[in-house]
Amino acid sequence: MFENRVLKIMFGPKRDEVTGEWRKLHNEELNDLNCSPNIVRVIKSRTRWAGHVACMGERRGVYRVLVGKTEGKRSLGRPRRRWQYIKMDLHEVGRGGYGLDRSSSG
Repeated sequence: MFENRVLKIMFGPKRDEVTGEWRKLHNEELNDLNCSPNIVRVIKSRTRWAGHVACMGERRGVYRVLVGKTEGKRSLGRPRRRWQYIKMDLHEVGRGGYGLDRSSSG
C-alpha cells in the first residue's frame, strides 16, 4: 500500500482519454509502469560491478565468488552472483570477458 502511494506521487496524475479529466493512476497501471525494468540499465550495472570486482585481488572474497572458487560452507540467504550470469550479460551487450576466464585463472 505504501509503495503504491509513493508511485502515485512519482508518476503523477493521468489525463483520461475519453473525458479529458485528470485522474489518479489505478494500481494495475502503476504495476505496468513500475514492473518493466530497463534491461540495459540492469546489464550495465552488472557489467560495472564485474569490472570493479575484476580489479580486486584473487584473495578478496568477492572475486572468489565471481570466478566460483569459494571455500567453506554456503552462507545463509539468497544465492550469490555467479560468473556465468555476468558472462551471459557481457555477451548480450557484445563485450569481452574482462580477462576473467575461469580456465586461465589457475
